[in-house]
Amino acid sequence: MTEPTAEDRALRSRVLLLLLFAYVFNFIDRNIAGVLAVPIREEFNLSDTALSHLGVAFGIFYAVIAIPIAWAADRKSRVNIIAASVALWSLFTAACGVVQSYTQLVVARMGVAVGEAGGIAPSYSLISDYFPRERRSRALAFYSLGIPIGSALGVFFGGWLAAHLSWRSAFIIVGLLGLPAALLIKLLVPEPERGRFDAAPSVPMPAAEVLRTLVRIPSFWLLSFGAASGSILGYGLIFWLPSFFNRSFGLAIDQVGLFYGSIVLVGGALGTWLGGVLGDRIGPSRPGGYALIPAVCFLVTAPMLALGLFAPNLPLAWVLFTIGQMLALAWLGPVITAIQHIVVPAMRATASASFLFINNLIGIAFGIYFFGWFSDAMKAAHGVDSLKYSILYGLGFYLLAAVFYLFAARRLRDDLKP
Repeated sequence: MTEPTAEDRALRSRVLLLLLFAYVFNFIDRNIAGVLAVPIREEFNLSDTALSHLGVAFGIFYAVIAIPIAWAADRKSRVNIIAASVALWSLFTAACGVVQSYTQLVVARMGVAVGEAGGIAPSYSLISDYFPRERRSRALAFYSLGIPIGSALGVFFGGWLAAHLSWRSAFIIVGLLGLPAALLIKLLVPEPERGRFDAAPSVPMPAAEVLRTLVRIPSFWLLSFGAASGSILGYGLIFWLPSFFNRSFGLAIDQVGLFYGSIVLVGGALGTWLGGVLGDRIGPSRPGGYALIPAVCFLVTAPMLALGLFAPNLPLAWVLFTIGQMLALAWLGPVITAIQHIVVPAMRATASASFLFINNLIGIAFGIYFFGWFSDAMKAAHGVDSLKYSILYGLGFYLLAAVFYLFAARRLRDDLKP
């Protein structure tokens, strides 16, 4: 393959940085609700189960809307769709700060989900047309750094703003700050030729044909359910761990923001980048490695986090949770890359949205609800520590994810496209 020119490299870097910038705000706006759940719960006098409805509503709307938007992205300008989505989720995040009831807050979070549904799958497809196959895992991992960076900033600034202003001000400020990202993407990101680095032609296909194709690819389902099982913990923990640190370690909301935000940032960034590097090093010659990497990581994540839940002091808890966070996000680069490679370029956005449909419907909607419901169910037995035990028993989903990935590793060589 021809070596890229300096101009090509500069364009790739600019596009990747701008998409990362938008993705950071995606996860700030998505996960700020976790740390703000502490004052929201108090103001509206909610049980953990009722509070979890924020995640259920978000997850369902996100999952359902993402597929038709991605279908459009396989045919229309991905850049326009991404820019419009960033503007929409930013405005609805700001709207969360002016609601007058918990029901209105749930509806506003649905609006955030509709916007965010149009950002990720089109971005995966766009990145795959800017980077050749041998560099995609690192490029997608770099883009995925938006998850730990955005989550950490959401937790940190959400906690700080709630402590010094109010939870309503936190929503308004971070929502409005995301609007410039929409304008920058619209103005500075060119739409590339689809499938420019791939052998298969990029001809738009009917949605039914895409779905029929995915049904016949076993590794797609194994990767999707592996990611979904892990995301039950991923989304469940980012929503509930701030409340856990508040209840079990006695941290105030601004202290939670700093303590947990640093865990997410350090551990998440290291794990995301490490997974991408390993994916590019192992995956091209051994396709099963795309799934084997997260399988091994999840097998170690569960005991690390279990030890962290019962750590006798905060420094040890920080180390254990940071290691667990690092291992828990190492799947992003390899698995997302594998999803791009098991379909032809014309199917990438729709295939990614189908993957995200399963991942988010189970991960966000069920994951956040499960821990809240289980916490309420165990209050009689464990009192103030009910959330701790809810999280402890839920770590079994990481082991389930590892099983799915181990099976996927055996199928990927046959399923990957040239």
